[in-house]
Amino acid sequence: MRKQYADAKLDMTPMIDVVFQLIIFFVVTAAMQDKLMETNVRMAMAPNGPVEEVKDPRTVMVDVVENGAIQIMKTNISEAKLFTLLNNARKTSGQSTPVVIRGDWATKHEAIRRVMDICGKAGLWKIRFSALKEKA
Repeated sequence: MRKQYADAKLDMTPMIDVVFQLIIFFVVTAAMQDKLMETNVRMAMAPNGPVEEVKDPRTVMVDVVENGAIQIMKTNISEAKLFTLLNNARKTSGQSTPVVIRGDWATKHEAIRRVMDICGKAGLWKIRFSALKEKA
């Protein structure tokens, strides 16, 4: 026979603490994701292009700003550093590691082509270009 205690209650404080910690975690990570993308890159319009449904977590995002400078996560990098990063990505995740090039609409094709050549030298062949489906 079980004993029943009249004053036994479930303490909700730890559960509320965990919920608030999860909310804080998601708010902070959402804010960080916005800061990773260069907002000075004005992308071209591609209204008939496909919409990316599923994002591969291995994706390397490379920004090429108007003056032809190469950036990753808002940090200017040299072509040699980009090659090293892409080569390490290939060694870690394989040749099918996707690379997304976000080029400013005023960037000369020569700058975009340099990034494409570096991807090829690093052994990465899955290259995509980012564009806007519609104006924001």
